[in-house]
Amino acid sequence: MKKSMLYTRTGDRGTTALVGGTRVAKNSPRVNAYGSVDELNAHVGLVHAHVSSIAGAEEDACLLIRINKVMFSIGAYLATPSPQMDPDQPLPADLPAPAVDEAEIEALEQAIDRLDASVPPQRTFILPGGTVAASVTHVARTVCRRAERKVLDLADTGVYVHPLVARYINRLSDYLFILARSLNHLAGVADIPWP
Repeated sequence: MKKSMLYTRTGDRGTTALVGGTRVAKNSPRVNAYGSVDELNAHVGLVHAHVSSIAGAEEDACLLIRINKVMFSIGAYLATPSPQMDPDQPLPADLPAPAVDEAEIEALEQAIDRLDASVPPQRTFILPGGTVAASVTHVARTVCRRAERKVLDLADTGVYVHPLVARYINRLSDYLFILARSLNHLAGVADIPWP
């Protein structure tokens, strides 16, 4: 029987290869960062699976696919070795591209503004929940916050991470929050206030 390409056995000792072949520990800050982004991307895919069948959420279903593509690019960016940085020195010219640009952040901000205008004003903290679609979107939001922390942890080790990466992930968590509220609103389900 032909051996599957799905397993290589090269990671059996707790290491994995970055883009270019450099091997690092699977629990290194870099792998934690891009692994968390990968996990987030899977949750965004789950949100899309719910949103794609909801009347009134067609624009967000399209945006979620765009987000999936950006997140995959961010994961690849984070899996590409970048140098340790001396904060007192100028940035080298050959740094990897940031994988995200201002236009992608602006797309999230426009979506946030659109959705925020479509739901009742928020006057209290709200609990995650409501419809299944909103609930999985809240889970994605919390995973997004963790991914942001892992990216910042990587940057704190002195590895250069382009600032647009953390900005995009931060804005994405805001978008997922208002998307969850919008999905409940579209279904006629009120936010659950706290306390």
